[in-house]
Amino acid sequence: MSTALEVREHAALPYHRWSVDDYHQMAQAGLLDETDRIELIEGALFDMAPIGSKHAFIVNRLSQKLAATVGESTLVSTQNPVRLGEYSEPQPDIALVKAGNYMDTLPTAASVLLIVEVSHTTLDYDRDVKLALYARHNIPEVWLLDVAAGELTIYCEPAEGQYRLIRKPTKAEAVSPLLVPEVEVSLAQILS
Repeated sequence: MSTALEVREHAALPYHRWSVDDYHQMAQAGLLDETDRIELIEGALFDMAPIGSKHAFIVNRLSQKLAATVGESTLVSTQNPVRLGEYSEPQPDIALVKAGNYMDTLPTAASVLLIVEVSHTTLDYDRDVKLALYARHNIPEVWLLDVAAGELTIYCEPAEGQYRLIRKPTKAEAVSPLLVPEVEVSLAQILS
């Protein structure tokens, strides 16, 4: 199954690429509202999968563990948007961002310390579309938690649109984000 991005790359006809400003104007005009589960990726609007109980539980549990250990210089942002350039506003499951006042602007790539995507039914999309987006915007670290397989994959060192360092810790292994080393969590703690 091709993603909208792959279709656009091969399409002979021009298409409209939505900017973040266009996306927000659609919401202000009432074309989109809070109940629309949509994210903007490279100018394309993607429907987000419904959140099931297992996904919600894992996101909540991990958010709770992260929030209990990060200092005041870090904010745990759960299922909130991050602005990545002019054409993307993904909504990662969890983003650790530098503490700051985000009342008038969303966190940007420069604010992000870690992104966590919890994939229950969206593994291909998260790995093939969102991970590449994060690498292109130099997000320093992404954790991709594959709920079905019970595996965590850690992606670091973005370069030329991909991550150069990829590792899969064991379930019992404690891991810490590179830029927030005071946080320590294991997959076993999250999934139990």
